[in-house]
This record gives sequence, C-alpha cells and structure tokens, in this order.
Amino acid sequence: MPGTKVSVILHHDKDNDVNFANTLKSIYSQTLSDIEVLIISDPDIESSEKLISDINKNHIPTRIITESNDTLGGYLNSVFYSITSDYILYIHNPAATVLLKQSALDLLLLACQRNADTGMVYADYELQENDRIKDIHLLKHHIGRVRDNQDYGCVFLFCRDALETCGWADEDLKFKTLYDLRLKLAEKYKLIHVANRYAGSLYRIMSEGLAHNVFDYLLAGRESQVEAEKVLTEHLKRINAYLKPGSNYHPRPEIETENELIASVIIPVNNRPEFIGTAIESVQTQTVQQIEVIVVVNGGPDDPTANEVRRYMPGGDKYDASKPAVQLLVHDINNLGLCLNMGAQAAKGTYYVQLDSDDRLKPDAVEKILKVYNSDPKIGMVIGSYEVWRKDDAGNYSRMEELPVVTHDEWTEENGRNNLLRINGAGAPRSLPIALIRQIGFSVNDEPYARNYGEDYNMVLEVSERYRIGRVWDAIYEVVRHAGGTDHSIDQQTIDRNDEAKDYVRLQAIQRRIKLNIK
Repeated sequence: MPGTKVSVILHHDKDNDVNFANTLKSIYSQTLSDIEVLIISDPDIESSEKLISDINKNHIPTRIITESNDTLGGYLNSVFYSITSDYILYIHNPAATVLLKQSALDLLLLACQRNADTGMVYADYELQENDRIKDIHLLKHHIGRVRDNQDYGCVFLFCRDALETCGWADEDLKFKTLYDLRLKLAEKYKLIHVANRYAGSLYRIMSEGLAHNVFDYLLAGRESQVEAEKVLTEHLKRINAYLKPGSNYHPRPEIETENELIASVIIPVNNRPEFIGTAIESVQTQTVQQIEVIVVVNGGPDDPTANEVRRYMPGGDKYDASKPAVQLLVHDINNLGLCLNMGAQAAKGTYYVQLDSDDRLKPDAVEKILKVYNSDPKIGMVIGSYEVWRKDDAGNYSRMEELPVVTHDEWTEENGRNNLLRINGAGAPRSLPIALIRQIGFSVNDEPYARNYGEDYNMVLEVSERYRIGRVWDAIYEVVRHAGGTDHSIDQQTIDRNDEAKDYVRLQAIQRRIKLNIK
C-alpha cells in the first residue's frame, strides 16, 4: 500500500518501562514502513526519550505527548487533533504488554481498504498467561453487540474521517471511552473483524490469568455502571431504539376465572435427584399456600429425579395433603424452553414463578411477588432479588457473605428496559402471568446460537416493551453454587456461545424497538 501512512498511538505509564519497550519494539519492527508513532506519556516519566532512542534503530518518526488530561478521551483527542494520517492505530496498553506481529499493520490496512465504509478494524489475538499461549477468537460485530464488557481486543485501526464524523472521543467519560467510541462508529460505519483460524492472530497480549466469574459484575464500580448506562442510552436514542419512560405500557392479560390457584412454581430439571427435594420443600413452606409445584423432568423416564419427585406426590413417603400439590411432567429432551412452555400449559395458577432445580425460594417469595402485581395492572412481570449460597461436597449450605444481595439495582423505572440491553440479566426469581407465557412462549432453542441458555432473556426484553416490570428489592431467592452447577466452571468457548445467543436476542429486540418507534 504505497503512500499509505498510519499514525500509531500507545501509552507509556510510570513504572511500566519493560512492557512499554517491548510493545514499542513490535511497532518499530512492522513491515509497513510509512508510520509515525505518538506516545501518550505520563508527565512524570523522564526516561521516554532515552528509551525510544535505544529502540528506534530505523528512525521512525516518533513524538511524545505529555499533555495533562483527566480522561482517556482527553488524551486521545489531544493526539487525534494533531494527526493528518488517514489511518490511526490505537493500542490500549496501560494494563498489559501488547506485541504486534510484524505484518499486523499491513493486514489491518488491507481489511480496512477492502471494505467500503469501514470505521474500525479489530482482530483476534493471542493471550499469554504465564507460559501458556491461547488463541482468543472475538465475535463479529452486529447491532446487537451493545454490552460494555464485549471483548474487542486492545488494538484498533481507525479511519480518521470516521472518527472526525463521529465527533472524536468523549472527553467527559471517565471509564467507558472506547465503549462509547465503538458504538458511535458502528452507527455510521462498519466494524470489521479480522479472524484467526490457525497462526493468524495479529498480536499477543501478555497478561496474568484470571478465572471467569459469572458474578464479576457485582464487584464493578457503581460510577462505572452508571456511565455505561448513559453511553448505551444515548446510542439507543441516536438509532431510534430508545423506549421513553412509561411508553407503550398496556394492562396485563386479565385473570382467567377458571384458575384454581394463585401461582404455579415451575421447575425444569435434568438428573438432579439430590437437589429437587430441597427445591420442592422451599415451595411447600411458602406463606401463601394457594400454589402448586410443577416439576418438569427432561431426562426421560429413567432420570432418577422423577422418583424423588414422586415421593412428594400421593402415595409417596413425603406426601402431605395439607401442603401445595406437586405435578410431575416427564420429557426425554433436555430443552429448558420445552419444560417451561409445557409447564405453563399444565399450570393451574394465575402466575408463573421461576425456580431452578438447585436453588431455593425464601418462604415469603410468592407473597411479595403477588403484592407487586396487585400494585399496578400494567405490571407484566415481577423480578426479585437473590442471595448467593454454596453447597459443599458434604451437602452443607452456607451463604457467600462476600457477595452482596443481588438486586440488580441498576434497573430503574425510567430506564431499566433500555439498560437491560447492556447487561446479561435482570435478576431472579422471575414471575409472569401464565396467560402471557401462553401468548409469547419461551425460546425452545429455535433461535441462532441458543443452546439451553438465556431461554427467558428474550421473554424479559419482549415483556418490558409492552408492560411495566415490577421489582422486589428484598432477597426472596437463594442461588446455590456447587461443583455440578452450570456457572461453576465455564470456559471461553462456552462464554462465547452464550454471548452469541444473548447478543442475537438483543439484535432482535433493537429491531423491534426501532419498528415500535416508527409507528
């Protein structure tokens, strides 16, 4: 690509000379020679110039930017404004060593120039944790990728004209500068992903390994979460997918007069005989007794869970006619949507209440859910709050005190249904009118990427577009972590598969909301 110039931007932080030097060496070793390097340097660092002179054997034009700014956006703009190149490579390296492959810039430019209307190019990378190197395969962008924790790597090739059209970086943001920039670019331009199958990663990140924790979001700073919500909300407004407070709410379906009970607690389960009794008993000890338990065993007739359930039914050794009745449905396909839909068809209650087979309801859970329904006829779903417990190998339960009660208090009456597009869940337990389930139906893995994960996420999104979501802020549910749990040990492939499923649901929701706002 003769005549194509790229401006490369990276950071030099205090006490990070070794990492910085290695990153810089990989830049100076690029096979693309027409580059300039701009270094955002800590004003207190005195060694930058000497370090650069020792490394820059090819005398690549290099400038040090030491302007003092309070935010990443401020630093980036101070560099952006001084650049005349058509392309800008930004390396976000404050927290890790980033090593470019020698042909990285050549490949990034090819990807950019092959695709019209490109705003940004990002790429798969290698992650070195201690002595182990693994390939990180990123997901291809689409309009449903609106999570702020979506991994796009830390090397980005920007088209300068696209940055200028989008207004450069927001200097008021403290935490979510790149998230905001990515969303703005995606509104007008393509985000191109360079994928790797084998030995095709464009760069390597040197980092200490961190295990994935499904509860990481609980420890995220409140200020950061609020800023991310603001960024997403403004994005939704610009693409006409924003739902105004109170808009499009309808009364929930009227109660069917033939209903015998107030609520049906539906429990899908596969091969968990050691848990199901505790779950059933947490329903039967509710302060509201006009309810039932529907256990849907999806491991077929040989699943030992079914016999455990029968112990609570007439003729069983744990049957008690004075307690809420237990229904048993048996299917031979492990499909959560199938379980929930079939349970709703068999339900005798007005409202569905969620309970996973290895979790427990607090005794007043149904009572508090009903109170919320009774407060407003436009409430089409009630979502509670939960505690996180653990069960050890000896069968003992204990509360995980290091985790707070999960309230999902990022949900607000005014903006919760918009912010829901950014986060992976709304809380538990969830409750719906049975009539509404029969109208909408749970996903049965008939959507792209769906594999028995997030089967009710689409339900929450769709209901929130037509009804108010009521909340119980007290803990009425106990999520139990254990060695056999689906969230106990999760690998990157599973994380990516789950993200694909929910991001596709987000895509559908955004498309629905745009149509809703056009009417």
